[in-house]
Amino acid sequence: MLVLKIILEVLLVLTSFFLVMTILMHKGKGGGLSDMFGGGLSSAVGSSGVAERNLNRITVGVALLWTASIVLLGLLARFGF
Repeated sequence: MLVLKIILEVLLVLTSFFLVMTILMHKGKGGGLSDMFGGGLSSAVGSSGVAERNLNRITVGVALLWTASIVLLGLLARFGF
């Protein structure tokens, strides 16, 4: 069980890093303070391209792996392995 715990901890660190990176690569949707003062005029077109949709899919996949690793690590900690 120690090997499984180490694998899950490494997976958690890697997925955390990739989750942050994929979220930061997303295009801003606006609605913040900069839009209130006219900064969001350049992003008026809200169409999503193929790259943005693929990035959404990758982000969701990484988020699911991240969630699964946290749940499994929690179960291992709960049952004392």
